[in-house]
Amino acid sequence: MSKKTFTLFSNNLGGQFDKSQEFNGFGGDGDNISPQLSWVNAPEETKSFAITMYDIDAPSGSGWWHWLIFNIPSNSNELVSNAGDITTNLAPKSAIQSINDYGTKGYGGPCPPQGNGFHQYIITIHALKVEQLDLEDSTNAAVVGFNILANTIEKASIVAYYKRD
Repeated sequence: MSKKTFTLFSNNLGGQFDKSQEFNGFGGDGDNISPQLSWVNAPEETKSFAITMYDIDAPSGSGWWHWLIFNIPSNSNELVSNAGDITTNLAPKSAIQSINDYGTKGYGGPCPPQGNGFHQYIITIHALKVEQLDLEDSTNAAVVGFNILANTIEKASIVAYYKRD
């Protein structure tokens, strides 16, 4: 019998982001609404989840972290749209949304430099082997990313694109 694949879905994000999901700042004027995300077939040994959103095409020399949310309970299987806005309290109560590369907490939507072409954004759900990462909401993205990867059992991703002309 074959194993079912850990899979990440979105009911409002296809192959490209739209203006509602674009960051409001850094030259962008979008609504900065994080996409709805859901997942199925997590490994049985999962003790928590983390979600990251990363732009590998950012002209920074090291990419750009747009969203890091961790300590999502293992019995969760969805983040509703706009859960990345920490003022809405739409994310699970135990979840921590740390600082993205914009310097804000929570979701920071795509906002590539104008005329820089399409950027590739990777949204990844990580099934973790620990109930929580002992990190604060002020922990920088590189440290959060390191701890997530060190504790990942399995992961699944969605890739979407965005450009600003």
